[in-house]
Amino acid sequence: MKNRTIPGPAGALQLLVDMPDRAPSAVAVTCHPHPLHGGALNNKVVHQLAKTFTGLGAVSVRFNFRGVGDSEGEYDEGRGELDDLLAVIDWAQQHWPGLPLWLAGFSFGGFVALQGAQQRTPQWLVTVAPAVNYFPDDNLELPGVHWLLVQGDADDIVPADLIQAWAGRRIHAPRLVLLEGAGHFFHGRLNELKQVISDAFSVVGV
Repeated sequence: MKNRTIPGPAGALQLLVDMPDRAPSAVAVTCHPHPLHGGALNNKVVHQLAKTFTGLGAVSVRFNFRGVGDSEGEYDEGRGELDDLLAVIDWAQQHWPGLPLWLAGFSFGGFVALQGAQQRTPQWLVTVAPAVNYFPDDNLELPGVHWLLVQGDADDIVPADLIQAWAGRRIHAPRLVLLEGAGHFFHGRLNELKQVISDAFSVVGV
């Protein structure tokens, strides 16, 4: 893992880069949960996503949104955080040109990733319990993107029935996987989360 900072729209952005044990086949960028509720790049779900992606052969880039950790700036209700994500994606694609982009996010970060996917069109999008109840967007469509949505059916922050209804309204619907009994933070279920992602990628091929 390598900790670094890059220029961002509101000042420096803190990144953590994980390299795979072979020549990378993709670059994966992952967004963390809500900055005002303890979300950061070292969140355990974000860590598991990064670990899973490196295991699948990708360079994994995690970063802190503005105002978190060593990232400069202040929370901007998702607007500036989207700009942060786009800056990180652009930096990663400049450093590993030509590699497919994988984009991921958990909770608040999941919805920021959804917004980013509309502007950068990743090969893969993985959203874990995306906070669509706080940031609804019924105009969101992602044609041509392999989109996996993982949700715990015991989530008391982002309810599973809301996610199912929201996903069902998409013309280009995600592959939705419900983990029975899993809560919002996937306590004790991180290995299952990893397996669900690995299985989905193996079906399509990476």
